[in-house]
Formats: sequence, C-alpha cells, structure tokens
Amino acid sequence: MSTPLNASASSAGALISNATFEVPQFQREYSWGDEEVADFWNDLRNNLNSDSYFLGLIILTEEDKRKHVVDGQQRLITLSLLATAIYHEAVARGRKALADRIQADFLRAIDYDSDQMDPRVTLTDKADNDTFQAILEHGLASDASLPDDSVSSRIVRSFNFLRDKIREDLKADPFKRLGRWTEFLTNKLYFAVFVHPTPSSAYQVFEVINTRGKELTTADLLKNYILSQTQPAKRQDRYSKWQKISKNFSPEGSNTFVQYIRHTINVECGYILPKDLFAFLAERTDRVESTDRRPPKPDEIMSILEGRLSLYLQMADPTRAGPADADTLGYFSAFNKLGVTAIRPLMLAILETPESQAGLEHFLKIVVQRIVVGSLGASSIERRFSEAARRVHLDRNWSLAAQDFRDLVPTRDDFISQFRRKSFNKNTISFIRSSVIQKTTTPMISGTLHYIWPRQAGEWKAMNDEEGLYWASTIGNTILLNLDRRPKQANSWSGFKNLMLPNAVSGEWSTRIGHVVEWDASSVEQIGAEMAEVAGDIWC
Repeated sequence: MSTPLNASASSAGALISNATFEVPQFQREYSWGDEEVADFWNDLRNNLNSDSYFLGLIILTEEDKRKHVVDGQQRLITLSLLATAIYHEAVARGRKALADRIQADFLRAIDYDSDQMDPRVTLTDKADNDTFQAILEHGLASDASLPDDSVSSRIVRSFNFLRDKIREDLKADPFKRLGRWTEFLTNKLYFAVFVHPTPSSAYQVFEVINTRGKELTTADLLKNYILSQTQPAKRQDRYSKWQKISKNFSPEGSNTFVQYIRHTINVECGYILPKDLFAFLAERTDRVESTDRRPPKPDEIMSILEGRLSLYLQMADPTRAGPADADTLGYFSAFNKLGVTAIRPLMLAILETPESQAGLEHFLKIVVQRIVVGSLGASSIERRFSEAARRVHLDRNWSLAAQDFRDLVPTRDDFISQFRRKSFNKNTISFIRSSVIQKTTTPMISGTLHYIWPRQAGEWKAMNDEEGLYWASTIGNTILLNLDRRPKQANSWSGFKNLMLPNAVSGEWSTRIGHVVEWDASSVEQIGAEMAEVAGDIWC
C-alpha cells in the first residue's frame, strides 16, 4: 500500500452517473437493519433544505471498467433504494422527465456498444442481486418467502421502509417535493471519494479500514484475505463456495460461522485465541500470541472448511442428515445437552481415528465427572481440548491424548459423594437423571424435569424452606414426567403423589419414590445416595 490515495469531493449525482459499481466478493453482505436505515432517512430528511450534506467516505478501485466498492456499500445500496422509491413515485405521478433523470443518474447506464441499459450498482451474490434488481425495475418487493435473516430480506425491508417514508413525505405537495428530493440527491448530497489506483491492494485497504469497524466479523476479514490470495479467474467460484458454507450458520447464537472456523483450525493447529484467529491465518505475526505453528494456506483453509462441514453441522444439530451413524449422534446430543461446545475440535479429531466411539465415550465420561466433582473451567478446558485435538489429529490415536486428562478424573467415591448433594441446572440434571434411569451414557431425553419439593411449597410441612432450597436442585429431588406444568393442587406431598407421580416417564424411579412416607430432607438425601451409586456404575 505504498501508493497514496487521492481524495476528491463529489456530489452523489456526479459520482454515480459517471460509472457503474460492483460490490466485490470480499465485501460483507448488505447488513443494515431498520435502525440504520431509519437513521439514514432521518439524516437526509432533516437536511433536505440544506445547501449541502456530507454522506461520508466511499473508497473505490477500478477493475474491468467498473468501480469496485471497497468501503461504503451500505450507503450506496441504501441510496440506490431511496432513488428507486423516488423514481417510481415520479413515474406514478406522470413526471416523466424527472423520472428519466433519476434513472439515468442513479439506476441505469447505457451501454453504447449494445444500446443496453445496465444497472448502476450490482451485487456479487446472484440471489441477492436478483432481489435488488427486481426492486429497481418494479418498485415492489415482498419478503414473505425469504428467510428473516437473509440479505435479500434486509434489502426488501429497507426498500419498503424508504418507499413508505417517501410516500408520506410527498403527501403535502407531491410535485414540489419530488423536485426537491431529486435536486438534493443529485446536486447537494456529497461523498468524499478515494479511488485507489491499484486494484490488487483493494483487499488490504478493506482490511485496514474495517478491522476497526464494530460490525465486521473474523469471517468477513478471513473471506477478504482468502479471496485476495485467489487468482481472479477462480475468485467467483471460491466466493460461491464460501457463501455456501457460511449460509449454514446463523449470525448469532452459539453455533456461528466464526466458531466453526476456529474449531476446525484448532484441530489442525491447536488452540488459537479467538482474538488471534484472523491474524494467525493471515500470517499477521506481529498481532498473534507467540506460536511456532504454521497456519494453513488459503487453499488448505477452504479444503478444511468444506471437508468437515457436514459432520460439524450434525454436531450442532444431531437431527440433521450427514455422515455420522446413530451411535455417534448419541454422543453429539449428549455434549449438546450438557452445553459443552469447546470439545468439538477434539470430537472432530477423534472421529478420524479407529474406535472413535470409544474415544467419544471416554471424554464424555471425563466431562460429566468434572461437572459433578468440580467444574470444567471454560477457558482452560477449551485450550486443553484444542491441544488434544491437534495431538489426536497428528497421531491418529485418541488414547495417547487421553492420558493428558488423568488429573481431571476423580475417584469413584469422590464422584458418588459429590453427585448426591450437588445442585445442577435443569439441562444438566435432565441429562444425568435420564442416564441413571436408562443406565446409559447417551440417554434419550424424554419428559419434563420437575422438582418434587417445589420452590414455593407453602403446604409442604415435612421440609422447611432452608432445607428445601439446599436440596431442591439435587438429583434426589427431581423427576422426569410426561407433564409440562405442575398442577396447582400438587404443592403438597400427597398432591404430588396423586397428581404427578402417575405421569412419570418410562423407567423413572416412581415406585421407589412412591414408597416414601414423608418427603423430607432425609428422603431426598437417601434417594440421591441410591441414584449416585447407579451413576457411579455408569460414569466411573
């Protein structure tokens, strides 16, 4: 990036009417939601009578006679949607000359060789571009058939918002307001424009600018880097493959694309800090915690991401179709019920080895043992699992790595002692109780977990609140029932036995519990101790 950027101020009309624009593959997709579009509209509406209004920086480079948008695509696309809304209102109200002016300046360019009308702005993704161009052509859009979180849906919602706002604004004096809006967009709305003279540096410009952007994700930066290292002739194919992979993941929640990238890379390279992932893969060595491990090259990254995708998606959602068999899916479900996602790199590595199910069983037992006896320690255990994943991947043997976890394995007596008294969250206790009543490490979870002594037990005479709160979330005070809600009349021991106990799931300890004369602290402790013995046989 030794070539300096040359800046100039340009009105929106002059800038857009003299070029056609393409949002290149390395750019993140259109991401503005209702709030950003509303702010955009309010800023323009409030400055409509100003002599000029500055819309911010836009950075471009030129390739194949088209301007490529390195920075500023959100504003450029939204401005195009606004211009489209104004254009179609002008057409509907018979202002042909004004409509033609808007179309020529903002929406369509004439190809003088073919006499064809080409769009001023084109998006990379075909489906999203089809949605965008259909809006520009018809001035109508519906997101009824589109996924809520899709780029096309965001584009449709943005256009509908701007169209409605323009229609409302025009009510007072349509003729005058159309003219004012057209003049404002054409002559009074300004960008600061940087045109980078070296197209090959556009990727680096994007990275430098957007590393500071709060909305840019590691996945966006990594996509930019990988495409920058791809030959131009292969870039579109690689972009399509990247999009195909990324669309399997939701933007939010625990199962994100960035998490998948980290987990698969950790199999190859061991633990990489989340904040260092992009810098490590892009070989920005000055920004990474010291490591002597070689990052995979872009071709290798794509091969890794494609190769492990189906299996990883099943890990996240065992109901999906994929390569894992029914027994393996049972382990996936078990780890998900326990909320342990940090083990996924190790699971991926174990599944590359012989006797992989024995390996999954071994580490599932370690996880449950640590949940019962102490805690996993989220940050430290993630590092240990990831380092073990790399060792298993290199050795093609999980048992050698398992020896490194011997310090986490408690004695059977310690496990049983902790198990009968420890409080668990509902997901964990549902899983562990199911394992006890089904006598398996990979139980099928059925029914709803209920506390026998409820937290609000005004009619429960045999156990006071202090005792109840101590024992409430332990294994001895819980039961799995085919009832979603507790009946109002079940806030006593007799009410529980009459109304709830008959609805126990198959295999539950309903007979043993039903023989208890009075449900008090000693009863809970005794049932918990008996269940702990069974759990010790299963998990130790």
